[in-house]
Amino acid sequence: MDALDGLNPEQRRAAEAVRGPVCILAGAGSGKTTTVTRRIANQVVTGAFQPQQILAVTFTEKAAGVLKTRLAALEVRGVQARTFHSAALAQLRHFRPGEVGRILPAKALLLRQIANGLPAPFKFRPAADLATEIERAKARRIGPSEYAAALGEHEPPIPVDLMERVYREYERRKEERGELDFEDLLERTVRLYESDPEACRIFRERYRAFTVDEYQDVNLLGQSLLEHWLGDRDDICVVGDDYQSIYGFTGASPEWLLGMAGRFPGATVVRLEESYRSTPQVLELANRLVPRLGGAAKVLHAGRPPGPEPEAHGFGSPDDEGEAIVKRIRALAAEGTALEEIAILCRTNARLADFEEVLHEGGLPFQGSSLLGREAARRLLKLLDGDRSTDVAETVRARAEDAGWLPSPPERLGEREQTRQADLARLVTLAAAFDDGERTGAEFAADLRRRFDSGDEAARGVNLLTLHRAKGLEFDAVFLPRLDDKELPSRMARTPAELAEERRLLYVGLTRARTILHLSWSKKPSPFLAELGIATRAPGPPSTQRMSTGPEPGMDSPLYAKLALWRLERARDEEVPAYIVFHNRVLAAIAEANPSSRAELGEIPGVGPAKLDRYGDDVLVVLKSDFAP
Repeated sequence: MDALDGLNPEQRRAAEAVRGPVCILAGAGSGKTTTVTRRIANQVVTGAFQPQQILAVTFTEKAAGVLKTRLAALEVRGVQARTFHSAALAQLRHFRPGEVGRILPAKALLLRQIANGLPAPFKFRPAADLATEIERAKARRIGPSEYAAALGEHEPPIPVDLMERVYREYERRKEERGELDFEDLLERTVRLYESDPEACRIFRERYRAFTVDEYQDVNLLGQSLLEHWLGDRDDICVVGDDYQSIYGFTGASPEWLLGMAGRFPGATVVRLEESYRSTPQVLELANRLVPRLGGAAKVLHAGRPPGPEPEAHGFGSPDDEGEAIVKRIRALAAEGTALEEIAILCRTNARLADFEEVLHEGGLPFQGSSLLGREAARRLLKLLDGDRSTDVAETVRARAEDAGWLPSPPERLGEREQTRQADLARLVTLAAAFDDGERTGAEFAADLRRRFDSGDEAARGVNLLTLHRAKGLEFDAVFLPRLDDKELPSRMARTPAELAEERRLLYVGLTRARTILHLSWSKKPSPFLAELGIATRAPGPPSTQRMSTGPEPGMDSPLYAKLALWRLERARDEEVPAYIVFHNRVLAAIAEANPSSRAELGEIPGVGPAKLDRYGDDVLVVLKSDFAP
């Protein structure tokens, strides 16, 4: 196979530049992996380099595997395609075999042990937030002794003095055990080349040409290693998209990508702007963000035929938003779209938990998110299994408080701690709704599993993913819900750089869609919607902004409208989501049946003893009154 077969003009231009510095600015879905692997193949075919002289690096084992598979299909063998960390480990083992101890697979367990010694409530912070903070420092080559002075405006997940103590103790225990974490692999390799000119000479004699994938994700530590690999040579090709630079919390910066031409005058710069993923309609909407994304302008155009226009809807409540999305997914499935080709993308795991519940209620399997798999619920379930107490609400509330639940958490928590606090609050709310004075804590645990455990469906169904986890993926239909102010952009994003990264997250979400794109909000619309040119208005009652996918029986009746407005007011009074009072389908069933007594109301599916006691009399009054929506 000719290495240049089937390439468009810009892809071909990149692949033909087999020597010297090359910077490929690759838009979403523009065939960057095809371009990079064809270029490597062309370097070999033209004799510019032997396969063994080429090192290609990326950031994940999956991406490295794709590079290897594509090169094998092109009959190119001998090229080293690795992650940064794998390449560094191989070099350390070659030059300093006695210095490579056990590789720590994850920081969380060690940090959990250290955090248990912190004062309350800080000892309850997720170890993953502490790990992210340490990774942020090490990616910037900042050790424990410089940590506090180097923070600037950055706020750690716990007070500075405690975080510094955790960092020092983490490094001490790790060294005592003879262990290395992934940042250590890069740091020690950098120091190897800084201190050993002979190692530099041997390495540079072996590897003559470099390719770096996803270069917008490089941080100072990775860039330092790359510079030692390269030396004073310039046979390097970098590929990336600054519009998809969304890992600032790891120290990643698009500036290395954007500054490539300045560091290498005369570099070949290629823009890949033909997208083979999305329809013209999807790209037209995503391109509206381009004037505000800065960096290297890339206006994508479609290599696919036209499709439907993206949809945008405002709703009166998150509950109604979820119900509408479920109905739209059912409609797509009925039209032949596989559930596995549908994704709901949210800013945080805490928001995804909302959709776990509505998908369960709607009988739709899902994958990729699990309330019960996260720390808060997992620990609570262990405590509740076998619990015979019938005071479920108080038991769960006490357990949540013991776990560090804060009814009014501060804003500047780490994302994982935000998720944990939201999960604890959800469990407290669900327990209050479940508690009828008769059922036990163990029954509540069973009910949680029934409602939230994907079980055998975990490997299939609708994809529930955060926007970060969705990067690199694509789906026939994408739903972007909760596009509300303080949701996206996150309430934690305050600086211009943080807000810019939130905007790039939205861009990543938009460009995951091949054909169907659905945007929605239910509170104060995100300011990003205005940047997309989407007209928004203040949401009205749930019945006024429903997506037209066919109402449940009873939803079009005046009785349903009265009940919906009563439910909204009751939910606000109780400070709970509307579905905690009554689910939309239950409310529709009540409106259709129009019961005249508590006995008749209690026969309606979804109206259990606890709901009947708490809301039954009010519902009957609303049904018989002139209560007007």
